[in-house]
Amino acid sequence: MGVQVSWDTGEEQPPARRAAFASMTAVTAGDKEGWLALFAPDAVVEDPVGPSFFDSDGKGHHGREGIAAFWDKTIANVERFEFTIRDSHAGGDEVANVGTITTFLPGGYRVDTDGVFVYRVGDDGLIRSVRAFWETERAMATARQVTE
Repeated sequence: MGVQVSWDTGEEQPPARRAAFASMTAVTAGDKEGWLALFAPDAVVEDPVGPSFFDSDGKGHHGREGIAAFWDKTIANVERFEFTIRDSHAGGDEVANVGTITTFLPGGYRVDTDGVFVYRVGDDGLIRSVRAFWETERAMATARQVTE
């Protein structure tokens, strides 16, 4: 996987923003173990928030085991990720990032997922929750075959 995280930030950032950047960097590198190490043992990932084909009950993926299964079901099936964060709003132990996740899928397909991606961290800097607000239908409407 190629590494591309486009984000114009300065050196000193709030802990949640640093954790979000580390998460995106691990995903683009295909580093499952490094990504899982960013999460607290009782963390929850909701991506997307609510019921979806990744989470039919809409209750999220719980703990490192559940989050690892989420990786295997979703992230592992993408050939390459590109993250473009257009804006980021930090407050307290959370950050809400506004941007696009571009996924390159087998068969030469590309999908752009616009959304708001909210990370919450604990005092130790580990991710407690990720809540990704995006709409499946909008993302799938961008699907196209590309040659690169």
